[in-house]
Order: sequence, then C-alpha cells, then structure tokens
Amino acid sequence: QVQLVESGGGSVQAGGSLRLSCAASIYTYSIYCMGWFRQAPGKEREGVAVIRTGAGSTNYVDSVKGRFTISQDKTKKTLYLEMNSLRPEDTAMYYCAARMGYSSACLNSGNMGYWGKGTLVTISS
Repeated sequence: QVQLVESGGGSVQAGGSLRLSCAASIYTYSIYCMGWFRQAPGKEREGVAVIRTGAGSTNYVDSVKGRFTISQDKTKKTLYLEMNSLRPEDTAMYYCAARMGYSSACLNSGNMGYWGKGTLVTISS
C-alpha cells in the first residue's frame, strides 16, 4: 500500500507562488508515475502535472505549462509541485496520486491507484 500525504497548500495573492509537497511511504520503480491533480468546486478533477518516477520525464496540462514544475526527490520519497504566477483559476483542492505499473496516460486521474487526502490552494485576485 502506498500512503501519500500532501502539504504546502494555503492562500496567496494572484501572481504569487506556492510549493506543494507529497510524502510517500514508498518510492520505487514499482511506482510508474506520480502526479498532482486538482478539483475546483463544481468541476471535474483534472491532471495538473505528472512525472514518471523511473525516467523522470514530465507532463503538464496546458494551462500550467511554464508556470508549474513537478519534481521528485527519491531519497526523501517526496514529490513536489512548484507553482508560480498563480491565478485565481488555480484555486482548487490539490491531490497527490500514484500509479503502480505502466500507463501511457498518467495525467488521466482514472489511471491513478493511490490518492492523498488533498491540500487546499486558494488564489485571490
């Protein structure tokens, strides 16, 4: 079982920055990809950024490209999401997730098997 615990959420002004962290109970090649997903009130959960733990390659949803950066520290078993130039539309509950085994679509939330409880990010204008 993979346990995921997010931290780093909060309230910031538009244009500001936040860094989210996700501590994982295990972080090995058996976990094919990990990522960040978000869900705003009344909207569907969407993939924000994912990383293939072995290769280190990343994918982002178009709306955050150039602003967000996903990274990992395997030694610390921690996943990060650096968010810059934040916008009000980034306001959402952000979840850390992981998948065991290969997938060609890690940005699809339905392909993730393990989820954290989320950390709230609120961006004011």
